[in-house]
Amino acid sequence: MAGIIALTLFAVLATVISYFGYHHYAKPGRIFERVGGSGVEIETEETRAAGGPGFLVRTIRRIGEKVPVSPQDASLTRRYLIAAGYRSEGALLTYYGIKVALCVILVAFAFVFRNYLTSLLLLRVVLVVGAGLAGYFGPNLALDRLVGRRQERLRFSLPDALDLMVVSVEGGLALDQAMQVVSHELEITHPEICEELQLVTLEMRAGTRRADALRHLAERTGETEIRSLVAVLVQTDRFGTSMADSLRTHSDFLRVRRRQEAEERANKVGVKLVFPIFFCILPSMFLVTGGPALLQIIKQLRPLIRQFGS
Repeated sequence: MAGIIALTLFAVLATVISYFGYHHYAKPGRIFERVGGSGVEIETEETRAAGGPGFLVRTIRRIGEKVPVSPQDASLTRRYLIAAGYRSEGALLTYYGIKVALCVILVAFAFVFRNYLTSLLLLRVVLVVGAGLAGYFGPNLALDRLVGRRQERLRFSLPDALDLMVVSVEGGLALDQAMQVVSHELEITHPEICEELQLVTLEMRAGTRRADALRHLAERTGETEIRSLVAVLVQTDRFGTSMADSLRTHSDFLRVRRRQEAEERANKVGVKLVFPIFFCILPSMFLVTGGPALLQIIKQLRPLIRQFGS
């Protein structure tokens, strides 16, 4: 029975990987080859807009439309999706559809294989209920992880973007042109920060005030260091102080803070290694060093134990 479960999970995993690999890499790559592109940098949003969503995506979105969600929860979830980099109109419906579909699939698997996994009725019920909860709340954990990873990439790319922005401002460019230059020059190495700066530039071109566009940047990302940068830029623009000096000072502060965080993590390594050493390495060392001596002691004491027993 374990072999059947393993083959079923392998088939499901292979199907999902094949579907996403074809629609996100193989098919766009062939399109770029036909038009003469390199196929390395693929704009998935444009290909989706040109070809439309697939049958599976449309089905998941239809399921998501039926989920009753309050406006407060929908607004909070959309904010998390935007922080993770998903800004399309159907991202919210797709997210709720994935939650419902995953819940139904895991409940079905647990209901089918419950008799083979345990013989107790209570454990069967707990297994089915736990599978449903894991399927519905599992995407929340995945979304939090995606948001954390993207915020970490934004945080690590911010000092480089600030250095290039300082050079641009000192070269005579305004802050708007400097952000546009940064968004084009660092597009390969730091695509996340470039995408956010491009959105800021587009908002300002559309007529939004610079302070409001920068505040929208802080709200979209949710990153603490970007919020502090936005506060510095807004205050510098309001009081008319030197933009280059403010950016250079903030860049130095970010680098010092990153070095301090690295030192803090390095100092915590010794404490974190206590438990792996105590539970994994120390028993092995005792077994290797004291095992032969213990066997010799038992070998020498066995005749004496037999004599006392007789």
